[in-house]
Amino acid sequence: MAGICALLAALVFAVFGRTAGFDFVNYDDNVYIYQNPEVLKGFTPDSVGWAFTHVVSSNWHPLTMLSLMLDHQIYGLWPGGYHLTNVALHAATAVLLFLLLAELTGAMLPSAFVAAVFAIHPLRAESVAWIAERKDVLSGLFFVLTLWAYVRYVRRRSIPRYLMVLLWFALGLMSKPMLVTTPFLLVLLDYWPLGRLDGWRRIPRLALEKLPLLGLTVLSCAATVMAQRDAIVPGNYLPFPFRIANAAMAYAIYLQKLFWPAGLAEAYPFPRGGWSVMEVGGALLLLLAVTVAAVLLRKRYPYLMVGWFWYLGMMLPVIGLLQVGQAAYADRYTYLPEIGICIGATWAIAEWTRRLGPIRTTLPWMAGAIVGVLSAAAWLQTGYWQNSVALWSRAIAMTRDNCVADINLGTALLDRKRPDLAAPEFREALRLNPSNANVQYALATALLMDGKLDQGIIECRKSIHMDPNRPAAHYNLAIALLREGKNADAAAELEKTLKLRPDYPGARMSLGYALKNEPKATPTPASPPNGDAAAAS
Repeated sequence: MAGICALLAALVFAVFGRTAGFDFVNYDDNVYIYQNPEVLKGFTPDSVGWAFTHVVSSNWHPLTMLSLMLDHQIYGLWPGGYHLTNVALHAATAVLLFLLLAELTGAMLPSAFVAAVFAIHPLRAESVAWIAERKDVLSGLFFVLTLWAYVRYVRRRSIPRYLMVLLWFALGLMSKPMLVTTPFLLVLLDYWPLGRLDGWRRIPRLALEKLPLLGLTVLSCAATVMAQRDAIVPGNYLPFPFRIANAAMAYAIYLQKLFWPAGLAEAYPFPRGGWSVMEVGGALLLLLAVTVAAVLLRKRYPYLMVGWFWYLGMMLPVIGLLQVGQAAYADRYTYLPEIGICIGATWAIAEWTRRLGPIRTTLPWMAGAIVGVLSAAAWLQTGYWQNSVALWSRAIAMTRDNCVADINLGTALLDRKRPDLAAPEFREALRLNPSNANVQYALATALLMDGKLDQGIIECRKSIHMDPNRPAAHYNLAIALLREGKNADAAAELEKTLKLRPDYPGARMSLGYALKNEPKATPTPASPPNGDAAAAS
């Protein structure tokens, strides 16, 4: 058993350890870490209080923020340190998952295979290689510890053991609230493999046992809705029937990516024009067929029903019925839910081949080959997270009409002083979302930085028309006008800049140049603040 644990940890570091040489990416890493003043203070009593009383990127997850503060205390702004923490947390979760399944079922090899697939599947790349997704790997660790504590409680019930279940569950919810359906999952484990649901009369007592956990779920849901109230997509933008259709498609797509992990990317956009009736109908038929089969076969193959409802239930909070953000689905959402599918499929194959001697003897070799192929694919997928340009270039190559990817690639190229390459990305983003004032401003800035004053002035005026209260847009327009010798017009824009922000850097000096008719001493345009365009996503 110790050898399997060591092998699992080695696999995780072999696949994801390369992230120690990766950079931050311009997608929430700035908000969570390198532009977050509280995180940059390190781990202090004040920062602890701040983590529990503030929302970050429409999320309340204080333990995630505290872990990042602790990383900063140790590593400063070396991205590799944050990456290694993610890898270590993921490795610990994989090892604990193996030990948990082995203790629950006594089946060593199936438990090892499930843990290995969880550990190195290409879908894990987003959760492990993205520093800001610390909430996945941290909540995953607490989730497995919650299940472990529950098993110990069931084996020998006592108040202290039940309190440990509550503690680990609360810590998990404070890392990522996606764990809210865990009480439901514990009922599934009561059915199999714990065997506690052996009659209808036991259901009320087992349900009553979960009430304190449900109380934590309700509190977490309330905190999450409050934190995300500004990020929740309104119903008139995404009607409920569309959300139902997208949820069905997402469930089916996640299954497809589990068994055939090709074309993975960050930020999958909603299809323009929506899903076709055939696509949605096929997805619903698949979900219904598997659900009916799992229920009908529950007595002979209980793990099929447990694994299937584990998947359906754990995915429910992020399936899009309450839509947050612009993604139709995301690889990171599969982090814990697809463990259920792996359990059901693995135990079913082991059972079906139990009496087939020749085939059964080849199963370990087949399992090893699968793990090897998945490891290689995950290693390659992880490489796309090495920096922002690589990440978003991959996303654009793998998806269509991906406004978020265009915005963030353009921003990354601007950070690399390549406005000539950034401008086409912003133009594409505006084609997909013409009303995005942030992108309009970014396009104007890119053109001005590239020396294309005439085009830049036109786009800058469009930016001001869309958002007249952005001081940087007035400032950039003023600088361009100064360069063209239009000092009076430039002075008017600089006065607007100072009215909006009296301490705007360089604005008073530039106003002096304009009023003195000194066009030669003009400063360069202001770049979009780091993450400004990315925030539009």
